[in-house]
Amino acid sequence: MLGGPTDTEGLAQIAANYRRGRQDLVGRGLEENGDRKLRLFSTWEITRYLIPVAPQHFRRVLRHNPDLPQGRSETEAGAKWFTLDEVQRLRAHFGAEGSKSKEYLPYRPKGLPAKIVAVANFKGGVGKTSTCAHLAMSAALDGYRVLMIDLDSQGSLSSIFGAQVEDEWQTVFPLLARHYAETLRIDNQRRIDRGDPPVALDDSLADALKIKAGDLIRSTHWPNIDLIGAQLNLYWAEFQIPVWRMASRGWKLWDALTETLAADGVLDRYDLIFLDTPPALGYLTINGLAAADILLVPFGASFLEFDSTGRFFDMLHSTFASIEDGENVAARALGREELHFEWDAVRAVMTRYDAGQQAELAGLIQSYLGPSLSPHRQDFTALIGQAGEQVHGIYEADYRDFNRETYARGRETFDRTYAAFKSLLLGIWRREELAEQGK
Repeated sequence: MLGGPTDTEGLAQIAANYRRGRQDLVGRGLEENGDRKLRLFSTWEITRYLIPVAPQHFRRVLRHNPDLPQGRSETEAGAKWFTLDEVQRLRAHFGAEGSKSKEYLPYRPKGLPAKIVAVANFKGGVGKTSTCAHLAMSAALDGYRVLMIDLDSQGSLSSIFGAQVEDEWQTVFPLLARHYAETLRIDNQRRIDRGDPPVALDDSLADALKIKAGDLIRSTHWPNIDLIGAQLNLYWAEFQIPVWRMASRGWKLWDALTETLAADGVLDRYDLIFLDTPPALGYLTINGLAAADILLVPFGASFLEFDSTGRFFDMLHSTFASIEDGENVAARALGREELHFEWDAVRAVMTRYDAGQQAELAGLIQSYLGPSLSPHRQDFTALIGQAGEQVHGIYEADYRDFNRETYARGRETFDRTYAAFKSLLLGIWRREELAEQGK
């Protein structure tokens, strides 16, 4: 049925229909109080994926240590199931009492800050948010303390974790505003010293000066994953940031996220911080990329996605080179240290891979990109599709909804994606550890 033309009121009605549907879909699987709850983990899962110990030895350790979590079963002789908090306690026990030849606890060098990982591409539909969420979940299952920051005003990462974000003041926006306000206060002191009148801080900037990162961080249904969420109003930062920059040319906007997180102690509270960036190279993405130690760029194994991702890297180069050039003209004139952007590692990640259809092209892409392409190609499986339909990650899927081997095959692609990422992460941390020892 064609119907009549659509005006702005018609758009409002369509948006309302989507909003109603979204609330219904996101609400599926929630507890009666509206909270989301992480499922339990069985002895089979724990000993196969989470703690490197034989099932028989695992059960024997529990019998000999009644103070440890004993799990719960649905029948008297049924399998034992544990919360992730309980898994963490068991992991700590095996780390302290188990074989020294096994790594029960996740490796993290002492005295070094958290690593910030940005997942970015300006092409949508490449698995950016899914990759970010599943890497965060994998790291949490591995025992790491994880913070996720959603920089995308679409809020897809926030939706995966059930976050309800009311407005931009519950996103990273006030941290960026605070960083600008602090710069403005320094500028004002210089103006006063010169005898010039200061620039007044408006109410929003005055409010931002009172907000710390800890005020924005919220817990999720994962015990060791926290979140700073996003919602549609965050997009206004793309308009506000250039206004601030014009008002204060000395404001280093690309440092705003890094410096506020460091100043608020966030880099010491977590092991890994994952940033999900918007599918555009705007000011929020620039903040995320400038803050990142590791940059991951997902793309599909097709010519169009390969071509688009190549243009994304062209834009990355021109954007950050332009910032360096602009800043370093003044730095050289004043004899200051020059600005130099650097990342510990930059890797493209091939996603939604179909070996039957895309093997030849994927091999060619690998030959072009060499070591800058992650060695693992992330397959698309039925388990991934089903998890998306149910508004959760594959690690939140209960394997009893499949047979065990189907589940094992389905999650293997994300396990291998994480294994490649972890290998990269540990190499970076160990390199830094050796550098510290050599000082």
